[in-house]
Amino acid sequence: MTNTMHYKGYTASMTFDAQDKVIVGRVLDIDDILTFHGESVAEFEAHFHAVVDGYIAACASLDSAPEKPASGRLMLRVSPQVHAASLKAAALSGTSLNRWAERALRTASRQAASQKETAA
Repeated sequence: MTNTMHYKGYTASMTFDAQDKVIVGRVLDIDDILTFHGESVAEFEAHFHAVVDGYIAACASLDSAPEKPASGRLMLRVSPQVHAASLKAAALSGTSLNRWAERALRTASRQAASQKETAA
């Protein structure tokens, strides 16, 4: 059993709060904080839909694109030389090209975030 619900490409966590006797939800995998709750699954689902629809509408009224969760799929176009070098590097490390590229992207994104924090 999963404790998540999906709507329009967004995923919400579902946690039962025994003290307040409500199901508490939060939209996952985006930086914006969207929370809601419901006393039943039906009410939880209705509030989840309303929060997502409200978020999309608010972004539209601000002429801003709503943040969407990443799918985990990434299509890249690189030069044949970079592709060949990456295949060799992955083979040398004993991993697939996907795993090698994921590690390289993770390292690069952490370095970029660290540099941004240092500059701030």
